[in-house]
Amino acid sequence: MEEIRSYALAAITGLISGFVVCIPVGPINITILNEGAKRGFLWAFMIGLGAMAMDFIYCAIAFAGFTGFFTSPVIRAGMELGSFLLMLFLGIKYLYVRDLPATTKTVEAVEQKLHPHTAFMIGFVRVLGNPAVLLFYITLSASFIAHEWIEDTFASKAVCVAANMVGGTIWFAILAYLVARGHGKFSTATLVRMSHWSGFALLVMAALLGIRIIRLLAR
Repeated sequence: MEEIRSYALAAITGLISGFVVCIPVGPINITILNEGAKRGFLWAFMIGLGAMAMDFIYCAIAFAGFTGFFTSPVIRAGMELGSFLLMLFLGIKYLYVRDLPATTKTVEAVEQKLHPHTAFMIGFVRVLGNPAVLLFYITLSASFIAHEWIEDTFASKAVCVAANMVGGTIWFAILAYLVARGHGKFSTATLVRMSHWSGFALLVMAALLGIRIIRLLAR
């Protein structure tokens, strides 16, 4: 029973995180916004699916690298503080976002070398050209393990990684559907507002983590 509950928590953690981290304005969302209005739902969704395929690889690499790393209480406490600072930084960043980054120099360099032509490969390459995603997942996996939302075992992390991909795929499916159905009415301003809401949610999470840290220090 305890094992089932542990896997359920890992799945819920992965599902929610996968959905939420895909909401902020970024190259994939902008690409789906532009392409979905022109080419329809399937093309836009395949861009998101390609993005999640590469995202899954980055996430799996990040989560696989921390087995046995959190045996020290000092390291665990440090990661809890780090996760609080990360949530606070991202929350403020997304809450005040104004620009719509259609791409980055790294993504452009990778695209020039690989020349993706299919919708799936466009999404795949755009995430491949953004190694910051790997660094983000390294921090995220450390935070999840430090807070005991997932266990430091292969099975628990595999469940979380798989659920993370499902959560992100659900977001891109919803976005592709709304863009295709709206025929261009789903604007970049709507994405910016969604990014603001995700920033607010991250600040709430940061506040909860801060309360947890204060309680631990008060003991």
